[in-house]
Amino acid sequence: MKSTLRYALSLSLACLLLVAGCQENSSDSSPAPKAAAQSAEKSDPLADWSPDFDPSGAEYTYLLSNVDHPAIAGIAVGYRIRDRVWERSGGRLYVDFRPLAQLGGEKDVLGKLKMGAVQGMLCSSVAATNLAPRLGIVSLPFVVDDFEKLETFRNTPGLWTPFSEAALAQGIKVVDFTGYGTYGWATTRPVTSLEEAKRINFRVAQAPVNTDSYKAWGLKFTVMPWPDVHQALQTGVIDGLDHTPIVCSITKKFDVARHFTRLDYAQGLYIHLMNKVWFDKLPNDLQTILLESIAEESARARELTRRQQEREIAAAESRGVTFHRLPEAERNKLKSLSAPVYDRWAEKIGHDYLERVRTVLGK
Repeated sequence: MKSTLRYALSLSLACLLLVAGCQENSSDSSPAPKAAAQSAEKSDPLADWSPDFDPSGAEYTYLLSNVDHPAIAGIAVGYRIRDRVWERSGGRLYVDFRPLAQLGGEKDVLGKLKMGAVQGMLCSSVAATNLAPRLGIVSLPFVVDDFEKLETFRNTPGLWTPFSEAALAQGIKVVDFTGYGTYGWATTRPVTSLEEAKRINFRVAQAPVNTDSYKAWGLKFTVMPWPDVHQALQTGVIDGLDHTPIVCSITKKFDVARHFTRLDYAQGLYIHLMNKVWFDKLPNDLQTILLESIAEESARARELTRRQQEREIAAAESRGVTFHRLPEAERNKLKSLSAPVYDRWAEKIGHDYLERVRTVLGK
């Protein structure tokens, strides 16, 4: 095992290079970096995650894409899958993990995934809805809104199977997911009530589920690309941000937005998508090794994300960020206001399926 000090040094570099993700800062979150003491002198932000083996002799290659940095537990899972599959397959199958948008943005990679030019993708739950509307169920407000419900959703066949098969018509398997925490509001002034929230201009992601939710809640919002957010906060173009504590802490949004309201209305996920034609051509033993490795490492990454969120909240509080919670009555009002969102998306997701998910997880 590499030392904790060397790991911390590597993550310091990762923090500087991070554009739109989160950072895991425990020694069990990602493969231990190599030669981290020299990493500050390197221009390659992924040098510390290079494999300890030569993959050139592999019979099969699984090209796996993501747009974020592997310092986040939900992204580092790609490297852990790589190493586990290599060991279990005896070097026959190489998971060639390409984070940091090396293969393009999510829209571009989704196109490549359908064609088979890329075989796998850790896709944000925001973007995945564009592939298949049913995948948007995890982004609906107050449905899969905490870590316990997320595990129940994943491990209940009646809920998971329809989700995993949502994109089969497009030749894509949904094999698992990891995450980056629970959504709330980072703001430049305190928000402890819906009345105060109505005075905030929130940045939301470029996704129909998000915009539908904010319209139903009667809140002001601006759809904005992620790279523009920090400057927009600094200049007052926006004074609020819809995201998770992990992301807001690690990407320095808390330097400007010094308040966070623990709304916890949805989980931010990376959904593991796979080209079915490619998978079906793999030998049966390699199919089993790949799927089992993904399932085991994804479950581990979800637990690491839970721990990471707790640490990042504590770290932010130590830097003077104040965390708030809406009164339960106010939070229940948001749930009631979400009814039109459920109605609208039930048409796309399936009424029976949405009702089943909400009933099992608890309305």
